[in-house]
Amino acid sequence: MRAGIPPIAADFLLDTTRTAWPWPYSSRPAALDRHRARRYVRQVRPIAGAGQGGVSVAVRGSAWQDRGSAWQDRDMGPELDRPAIGSLKTVVLDTPDLDRLATFYERLAGWHRHPNDDDDDWITLTTDDGWRIGLQLAADHVPPRWPDPHHPQQAHLDLRVPDIDAAADRAMQLGATVLRRNERWHTLADPAGHPFDLCLNPDDPRTTLMGVMLDCPDAKTLSHFYAELLGKPVTYEADGMAMIGEDGTQPVLFQQVTPYTAPRWPDPAHPQQFHLDVTVDDIDAAEPAVLALGATRLDGEGPNWRVYADPAGKPFCLLWTV
Repeated sequence: MRAGIPPIAADFLLDTTRTAWPWPYSSRPAALDRHRARRYVRQVRPIAGAGQGGVSVAVRGSAWQDRGSAWQDRDMGPELDRPAIGSLKTVVLDTPDLDRLATFYERLAGWHRHPNDDDDDWITLTTDDGWRIGLQLAADHVPPRWPDPHHPQQAHLDLRVPDIDAAADRAMQLGATVLRRNERWHTLADPAGHPFDLCLNPDDPRTTLMGVMLDCPDAKTLSHFYAELLGKPVTYEADGMAMIGEDGTQPVLFQQVTPYTAPRWPDPAHPQQFHLDVTVDDIDAAEPAVLALGATRLDGEGPNWRVYADPAGKPFCLLWTV
């Protein structure tokens, strides 16, 4: 059991109307080879912009302090006592323009384009802190309209930077749009329209990927689903928010959204925006295991991949070696 929350300044405004929690953690997972399959996965849109369709889960100053003891006393739940069904391989973003989005993150965050990519519908980017990001071509991509709950982000990325104003200026020069500025983080949309957060981390000169945040109707339910799927312990849990995995090991975060609009994959009018690729050793064992956890099998599949929806309706893929 773990007590307390990840280190975070008391004046952060954490609510389900913003894109992310600007927690100063870093992530350093192992990178794996990507699959070569074109799929459309539903929108995972960031929660950004206070006051639009969200339920506040924390407030500034004294109110934060009032809730702090309850958060610190919250039972984080037992450590996982079963092996993982799979492991996180790639965080995938849909985009109508692969090269433009790849170039944006290369220049903003210093990510590296995979030299062996030869698909017309896919680019792999890797980060110096160990993440693997896939860009998947979606010619009919409908971007999020954050904070409009009818055109949700579904998920978003949190980046740590030493100077949020300088980083935001640089992002705008590269084609991003500022959606909201705050004291400790700024929310922007990348050239494909996906919101992301630049979070202040003045003690580190690097730009690092903190984590991926999934929007959902029930943070506890979805975090426990992915904890079982990925073999990551629930390391933080409170009303409307949760995190699985340790700092530096590709943590996945969850924030509760009201109202929540699920993707309707493969309907392009209700896109997935983001999805997760999960590697498994044996698909014949993995599929019944994820279905037992509450996943739903969707129609998409290929020689080494199948598409499922998690309990919040977000598509994800199981991949295996053939």
